[in-house]
Amino acid sequence: MISMTDRAAAKVKEIVATTTDEDLSNQGLRVKVVGGGCAGFSYDLYFENEVGDMDEQFESNGVKLYVDPLSFQYLENTEIDYIEDVHHSGFKFNNPNTTGSCGCGSSVKF
Repeated sequence: MISMTDRAAAKVKEIVATTTDEDLSNQGLRVKVVGGGCAGFSYDLYFENEVGDMDEQFESNGVKLYVDPLSFQYLENTEIDYIEDVHHSGFKFNNPNTTGSCGCGSSVKF
């Protein structure tokens, strides 16, 4: 299972409501782990309307989430939050499967 906090889901809904160049209202959020970054892997989020045959599908706080099988093995039991503070804002992955991260926190290792 992958979940989103109320704050993260509210931010996704805000993005959907304020995006004018394309209709995101019927799309879900693709959640992926991709190779890269100084620790080896990074997270990727983007809107998508096509679900693959082998994708895991979840709904959390009214947001549809799509995860491919390879990413799911790294993301199982992850909670996605949204943070805003003096230094930065963005989605934060609370992932119990990581074994470390880089110094700036933009990539992780498993």
